[in-house]
Amino acid sequence: MRSPVQETLPFMDLPEVPTASPWCQRWRERTHSWAHVRDGGFDARRYSVDVITDEETAKGFVLTHHYSGSYPAAIAQFGLYDHADGERRLCGVAVFGVPVSTAVLTKPLPELRPYTESVEASRFVLLDECPANSESWFLANCLNRLLARGVRGVVSFADPVPRRTASGVLVMPGHVGTIYAATNAEYAGRATARTVKLLPDGTVFHDRTAQKIRRQEQGHHYAEAQLVTLGAPVLRAGCDPAVWLRQALVAVGARNVRHRGAHRYVWRLGRTRREREQIKLGLPALRPYPKMTDPEPVEF
Repeated sequence: MRSPVQETLPFMDLPEVPTASPWCQRWRERTHSWAHVRDGGFDARRYSVDVITDEETAKGFVLTHHYSGSYPAAIAQFGLYDHADGERRLCGVAVFGVPVSTAVLTKPLPELRPYTESVEASRFVLLDECPANSESWFLANCLNRLLARGVRGVVSFADPVPRRTASGVLVMPGHVGTIYAATNAEYAGRATARTVKLLPDGTVFHDRTAQKIRRQEQGHHYAEAQLVTLGAPVLRAGCDPAVWLRQALVAVGARNVRHRGAHRYVWRLGRTRREREQIKLGLPALRPYPKMTDPEPVEF
């Protein structure tokens, strides 16, 4: 019997608080804050959603404000723009792209073509100036635009495990998918549990990044520079990259954390309920939505 293929655990989403909470999370320079729904203030006439054709614009915004400090392989990028005072200011970015493996898409959406009919919601970040309820309006607009492009399914993940820097500063409080539940995504359980490696700044050092270094694939220079910046020695000519990587992770103080698996959400897109329900789900839709983040993990 063949062993089941394990999915790669994504860390692609915006931290937030439990579904029942009236608080909405916002970001500025990778630091989170909160807006309360009672504050209101959202006026759709003040905002617009447009495609971002210049990847550097979207990338710069995400790298500056999103807690992950990284940018995915993008298929579509959308911006939330504020038109107050006659100006057009970018105040939110949503990125839909290519996951680390096709199984991320084909497992929950087995009948859709990956990367054309199904995509992953990879980044979703709004500035702290955006009023409560901005995110559901922005996300709904993005999904409608994806549908117009022929996309019929979107998968996203919510990471419920809090993360701290090596000095103990909380950089990611964990989240359960509040915005996904609010926009009627279907909850499809957790991704595979596994051990993940945290860098001193609290970011995840992904398996795919490690593979680029070991195999010297495209992007390995950026991955190596990330570790060198944190205190690893420079990779010298003739040195085995796999050996260097092991030594570099020790040198920077990387930590192992056991992760129970991110929460998986799926949107089936269509103009009518009948069109949406015709899209086959490869995983059971579960209820209720998760409401609590995971306990802080033990590092080893």
